[in-house]
Amino acid sequence: RWIKFEEKVEDGGVRWSAPHVPALPLHSLFQLRKCLQKGTMLLDLDALSFKDIIDRVLSEQPEEVELKPELRERLAALLLLQPRHHPTKSLLQLLTKLSLSPCRGRHGAWPWVATWLWAESNCCILSAQLLHPSFQLRNRFKKKVPEGAEAAHVVVGEVEFLEKPFTAFIRLRQGVVLGSLAEVALPSRFLFILLGPQAKAKPYHEVGRAMATLLMDELFQRVARQAEHREDLIAGMEVYLDELTVLPPGKWDPSSRIPPPNSLSSLHRRTTMHPPDQQSHGNGDIAAAVDRAGLGYPHSGKELERTGRLFGGLLQDIRRKAPWYGSDFSDALHPQCLSAVLYIYLATITNAITFGGMLGDATANMQGVLESFLGTAFAGSIFCLFSGQPLTILSSTGPVLVFERLLFSFSQQHSLDYLEFRLWIGLWVAFFGVVLVATEASHLVRYFTRFTEEGFCALISLIFIYDSLKKMLSLADAFPINWQYRLDNVTSYSCICNLRRLLNLILPCLITLVPSSTPLHAAGLSRTQCLGQGGHLLGTSCQYVPDVTLLSFLLFGGTFLSCTALKHFRSSRYFPVAIRKLVSDFAIILAILASCAIDATLGLETPKLLVPSELKPTNPARGWIIFPFGANPWWVCLVSAVPGVLVTILIFMDQQITAVILNRREYKLQKGAGFHLDLFCVSLLMVVTSATGLPWYVSATVISLAHMESLRKESTTSAPGEHPEFLGIREQRLTGLAVFVLTGVSVFMAPILKHIPMPVLYGVFLHMGVVALNSIQLTDRVRLLLMPAKHQPDLAYLRHVPLRWVHLFTVIQLLCLALLWVLKSTMAAIIFPVMV
Repeated sequence: RWIKFEEKVEDGGVRWSAPHVPALPLHSLFQLRKCLQKGTMLLDLDALSFKDIIDRVLSEQPEEVELKPELRERLAALLLLQPRHHPTKSLLQLLTKLSLSPCRGRHGAWPWVATWLWAESNCCILSAQLLHPSFQLRNRFKKKVPEGAEAAHVVVGEVEFLEKPFTAFIRLRQGVVLGSLAEVALPSRFLFILLGPQAKAKPYHEVGRAMATLLMDELFQRVARQAEHREDLIAGMEVYLDELTVLPPGKWDPSSRIPPPNSLSSLHRRTTMHPPDQQSHGNGDIAAAVDRAGLGYPHSGKELERTGRLFGGLLQDIRRKAPWYGSDFSDALHPQCLSAVLYIYLATITNAITFGGMLGDATANMQGVLESFLGTAFAGSIFCLFSGQPLTILSSTGPVLVFERLLFSFSQQHSLDYLEFRLWIGLWVAFFGVVLVATEASHLVRYFTRFTEEGFCALISLIFIYDSLKKMLSLADAFPINWQYRLDNVTSYSCICNLRRLLNLILPCLITLVPSSTPLHAAGLSRTQCLGQGGHLLGTSCQYVPDVTLLSFLLFGGTFLSCTALKHFRSSRYFPVAIRKLVSDFAIILAILASCAIDATLGLETPKLLVPSELKPTNPARGWIIFPFGANPWWVCLVSAVPGVLVTILIFMDQQITAVILNRREYKLQKGAGFHLDLFCVSLLMVVTSATGLPWYVSATVISLAHMESLRKESTTSAPGEHPEFLGIREQRLTGLAVFVLTGVSVFMAPILKHIPMPVLYGVFLHMGVVALNSIQLTDRVRLLLMPAKHQPDLAYLRHVPLRWVHLFTVIQLLCLALLWVLKSTMAAIIFPVMV
């Protein structure tokens, strides 16, 4: 049977082989071409049953091969025998039933039957227990077949009463379910029959395999559907032979099986690389048949085309996204979205705590963790409800943090009110952002090259990796490692409970009999009981604090490795597909739960997630509303336009580069982008966050990419041996909205969240950074720098670009990335978007 790749029945007849690329003898293809040229061919036959087909085939034989009436009756009786198919048994069935019935019909051997299943995605199958309709419905193999699939059947074998081969190719006008002929109940359209004298079973078998393999080919499929004459079919086979690759017998073992490749060339690419010779095929105009099949280039988006009108791009974005608004919520009704919400929620609150803490240090708690939580929840929820690309996750960014630090220092040095000064800068940024939207400045995004995108994405990914490692190394300061520990001194590690002070109060007369320098020991008391009874601890090990740094690093590394391993569990060889997909979708959550369970079991006091529990400003000296006048001179509102320009450039570059990365063509987004609408939403949010003293927010590249990655859709009916096809992203607004609502509610969830160790969340951060870094081509080209040429992978660009130019391009990109990193690490970080 074939479903894209060939499967053979192994010895014993109860197991199908691993899928493999069919290898055909060249002679079998020539024999097949001869059969198609001289045999019976019925195109667009109207028939409702297999018996009708056989009757028509036997009654319309060419004169040179016409059968005698008695032979025709015997042949019809043979072809109409009930076929048996090789059963696919589970492990439990194989253990309980060790004996198998022979694969024979009621009156003799059934000819070799190949059933090929096919659809637009090219599925195919071949067959050989008596197939009852109920068995067809219960067949687990059916779930491998995509919607709209049809079956094609190849029947070959040797018959003792025939003197010359009998050949027929039939195409039905409409697909018909031919009873139990197929392993699964599907409509059939194509049949090929080849029966002949004895002693030629092997050639017949190979010709049948050649026919089934030919019907598997996408190009020949379309030709076979559109063919009007025998010559059209022969022309399609000629094109197939033109693309054929022959392996020399002395250099290759024909008994070896070629495993399925990771990817196959597209039909459009094949027709472009191998244009058919229309002159040589006469009436067989295969090009016309392919054109009728509807091939063409993918349609390119128009999100960045200029309209020449004020707010023209914004209005186009609204018109484009409005029809999808209802489906943006209904499409989220899938278990995968639940795993995405939990994953991105934990990443978001960790990011909010991290940046909130750094903002608090930089601004004397004028902005802190609570402001970061509330701002993230408010800005993110509004953005998810009204933006053009709701898959984007808003967050504070490193350059914004540097600007806040510079602005606070400047305000302190010149006796200015920081929050009021910041309010005016935010208002100017919002104004400039609206101007950019009105003038359709986002069309400049089309000039962002992959060089720029990769440099920006690599920088943000490295920041995530660096920050997660830096946070872990800082644990050694809070929980110092006991470097002075010596194994020989273990006998001196003791701690006893001294109750002398307590007994001095209760029995003073008795205690006077004992020298004051002699402690009174109480055995069997725990540390808590001793302190509770008024005693104190004596001994060298009393002040010992368990080394939580080691456990923290184990949790950190274990979470990262678990996330990576469970995410790749989808492609594992173990367990059914449904279980593998479920584990892969919930990989991050399972890794976090496992790490939290280990931490709780060991009971060490590792640093935990700290969430504010009260709704009041971090700094008591400020309120929730910032007034624009009163604290600073009047001219500050005008001077604020200068830093407002710098922040506008920063916001524009951060927002639009992230939007370009998220809207790449390879993600196969169906609902379109919204560059103008996204920038408009971010600009309006600047007004609200500035007026309430909340942090400024812009698209977060790494978290947004992680959000996209957690919502990948793949085909559920992949053929055996075929990798699941990437279908796109589950585009909706509900996951992001749920993440930000949960972020706001987290203030009231402190008793639950306080049990999550911070090293576990840092491990998730490291995983996100590594996944984002591996998603760009720059990482592959950096690996090429360290590989000898003979070990380098067969990458497409290495076939067309000299290796020295590839290395030069990579080195220049790395130098630019290093320059951006240096700028980010200095006080000049505010200009780094301009350098991008």
